[in-house]
Amino acid sequence: MVVEHAQLTVAAGREDEFQEVFGTAREVLAEADGFRWAELLRCEERPRAFLLLVGWESVEAHTAHFRGSARFGRWRELVGPFFAEPPAVEHYRELGPRFPG
Repeated sequence: MVVEHAQLTVAAGREDEFQEVFGTAREVLAEADGFRWAELLRCEERPRAFLLLVGWESVEAHTAHFRGSARFGRWRELVGPFFAEPPAVEHYRELGPRFPG
């Protein structure tokens, strides 16, 4: 499994609206082949900054299958208008189990 790490910067004044719309956008993600989970975090020091983490079966599940699908168009239709700049996206491979708290 890989984790998509997407740094998102939302237009000033639209942060709360983005969080609301993300609930619908997450449902679109959840329908994608190879999707495992998603988590959205908001930065305490920079409230316009969000971190989206998405678990995928593989990089290809995200880059080739999801991005090449109609679902991606719907996803961008929902969240794209909120972005102040293009998201910075990277993929990380898990190296072992998560550490319990």
